[in-house]
Order: sequence, then C-alpha cells, then structure tokens
Amino acid sequence: MMKKGMYLIVLIFCISISESNSQTSLKYVPPETRILFIFDGSQSMLGLWESDKKINIARKTLISIIDSLEHLKNVQLALRLYGHQFPVPPQNCNDTKLEVPFGPGNASKIRQELRFINPKGTTPIAHSLELGAKDFPPSCENCRNIIILITDGIEACDGDACAVSYELQKQGIVLKPFIIGIGIDEGFQETFDCIGHFYNAANEENFNNIMEVVISQALNATTAQVNLLDKNGKPTETNVNMTFYDQVSGKVVYNYIHTMNHRGNPDTLILDHMMTYNMRVHTIPPVDVKNIQLTVGKHTIIAADTPQGTLKLVSNGGNQYRGLEFIVRQSGKMNTLNMQEINEPENYLTGKYDLEIPVLPRIYINNVEVNQSSVTTIEIPRPGLLTLLKSAAGYGSIYIKTGKTEEWVCNINNNIKNESIVLQPGFYRVVYRAQNAKQTLYTINKNFEIRPGSSEVIQLY
Repeated sequence: MMKKGMYLIVLIFCISISESNSQTSLKYVPPETRILFIFDGSQSMLGLWESDKKINIARKTLISIIDSLEHLKNVQLALRLYGHQFPVPPQNCNDTKLEVPFGPGNASKIRQELRFINPKGTTPIAHSLELGAKDFPPSCENCRNIIILITDGIEACDGDACAVSYELQKQGIVLKPFIIGIGIDEGFQETFDCIGHFYNAANEENFNNIMEVVISQALNATTAQVNLLDKNGKPTETNVNMTFYDQVSGKVVYNYIHTMNHRGNPDTLILDHMMTYNMRVHTIPPVDVKNIQLTVGKHTIIAADTPQGTLKLVSNGGNQYRGLEFIVRQSGKMNTLNMQEINEPENYLTGKYDLEIPVLPRIYINNVEVNQSSVTTIEIPRPGLLTLLKSAAGYGSIYIKTGKTEEWVCNINNNIKNESIVLQPGFYRVVYRAQNAKQTLYTINKNFEIRPGSSEVIQLY
C-alpha cells in the first residue's frame, strides 16, 4: 500500500464519438456535456490542510462548482464516491459506488451526499475510474462525457490507474486526464505523467482557482482553421474533405468539406480542444497532419501542403469509351491511386503519375506531370469497331503489328459465332480456327487496319 501525501484532482474526458458526426446545421450546436464527479471519501481526507480538514475544503469547493453548473443548459451531473463505506483496517478495494446517477434536477442530491460524507476507507483510484466510465447514459452524436476525480492521494490498492487510463483512451472512451496536486515533489509528478496533464495546487486558493480553470476548459470549445497551401505557400486550395481522428483511439471525430468563407478565407471550425487530433486531407493522394493540439480560447491555424492540379484524359468523338475508367498510380509505384473516368476531370497533388488505360490494346502512359492550378490533358485516339463474322464458334486471337513484331491484344470469344470488338487505331492480324475444324491447316489468318471512328467487318470463312 502506498502512503498518501497530497491532494489532487484527475480530470478525464470521455468523448462519445460517432463516425456519422455530420455538421449539417448552419449554426453551431454546443455538445451536451455530462460531468461525473468521482470524490475521495477515504480516511486520509480527514487530515488538515491549511485552514481546515481536506474533506471540508474539497466539498466546499465542489459544492460551489455544483452551484454554478446546475442551471447551465446542455450540462448534466452525477456523483461517484469511494473510500466512504468501509473503514480501514481492513482494506476494501471495492469501496466505490455511484451515489447520484445522471438525471434532471439532481444537483441538490449531489450537494446532500457531499455534506454528509464520513471519510473512513481506502483509495481505489483505478477501480473507480474503470467503473466510472460505465456510469454515463448511452452514447449520443453530440455529447461529451467528462470525469473529474478528486482525491488526496495516489492509488492505495493493486490497481494500475495508468493502465486503466490508457486503455480507456485507446477505446475512445476516456481522454488524457488533468491531474492537480497539492505540495507535491518532482518524483510524485512523474508518477502521474502516465495518467495525464499535471498541475500543482500549492495552496487552498490555488486549488480553488485550478478547479475553476478545469471546469472552464471542460465546458468551452475553441476555434481553428485549416489552410490548404498551394506550391507558393498560399491557402488557396479548397473543396476537399477533411477527417479529424482522435490520435489515441483512431476514431473519427469530425468530417468537414473544406470551405472558403465569403471573404475568400478558410472558414472557421469549432473543435473540442480536449483532444489531440490527427487530420487527413482527402486529396489524391491524401495528406496527413499529425499531433494537432488546440489551446482553449486561442484560434489555431492548421496548415497542410496540398498543391493541386487537374488531370483529364479525353477520347474525342464516339460513345465507345463512355463510363470507362482508367487507372492512376503515383509514378514508379504499383498501388492503384485512383480509378478515373475518361473525359471527366479530377484533381491531384502536383507531381508525376503513371496511367493505365484499359482499352484494346492497353495503353500505358508514364510520368504524366500535374502542375499547380492547371489542367493536364491527355488525348487518346478515337477507336474503331471490328466485327468478326464466323462460320461457327471457334478459337483465335487478335494481334497488333508493332514494327517487325506482333503483340497479343485479346482472345476471340469461343462461345459465340459473331462478335464486335472496340480497338485503338492500328494494323492488326486475326488468327482463327472453327471449333469443328479438326486440322491445323484450317487456321485462318487475316490482316486488317482500324482507323479512328471506322467500322471494319472481317469474314472468317
């Protein structure tokens, strides 16, 4: 068992996150904030601290906070106590209980419970945090679940508060806590670094001020803007989807389409400053910005290098390629970056790209350069149509002539008698044998030319 020697407050933020968190309203709607106070009722709270016993100072301050919160809109309160039911010795590490659950108009019940606490037990911090995360009502789209733990000592049981905190953060239930202590040394501070942010309340007045600051931070949001920078470092890029992720849990917190306001500047976002974010800008390819931290009351500018240009592949005339998609890869890489429709423009980050166009014969165009704020247009020839008339279904292939050699283009469909094939302009050979012809000498070879927009008919008999 560890000896208690200080007074501290742990603030843990549980954010209820929905991946469908869409911002459809033109007016910002503040989230519903649900605050669970976990209050230390252990024996050591009877110790003296400055003007009074620690229990009296703590409950007086907390009652004052309850008074200021009970009439606020979009704020709900609840109270969990620990160390208040069973005396030590012996030590009861399960001594924690939700005394006042969330509900309308329950502030008076919380005050009543605080006034009649009789400190007597031990300090099961980890167990109280773990159970406290389950005290909240079912999750909602626009709500924030906050735990404020008030205690005068460190973990007195076998629980690992650091491990509990990290696991809850990883699950997206709890965010990194704020820890406020009284008269602690550097060694004790290191003990709580793994739990969260540490503050030292050097005296009673400082403790009261810190409590007010913590509550203020819990209730306030802050503003930010995302500057999507072009190659000149100017925030001119826009109309791109941006996703904000909780850095610890990886869960989606916000999805926004980047917007320029009426003055031509990136529009202001309202974000929860209690999280550390990773942001992905869904350009092609995407751009990631890591470890975004916001400060309450301060407008934060988030910058991302996203210089873009436009790529368009066209085939003039005819409807043969309508709806056909070609493959775009980053130059020298095999992974498919995008499937883009022919004749439709698409924006990409500036740089070089390799194109694979699934026409017959297949076209590969490498090192296509996309430049800032310009359109790179690639034109492929208008195709022609080949119609094969067969005496019967049969086997065969089509080859394109490239200088002295011939390259395979495609196989003939051996299940149908006649067929039509769209081909790029060029000189070809068709090789064919009917299914019912049982000698090789019945193989038919015919040369033909496909011109742009032409229609060629080949009789294979």
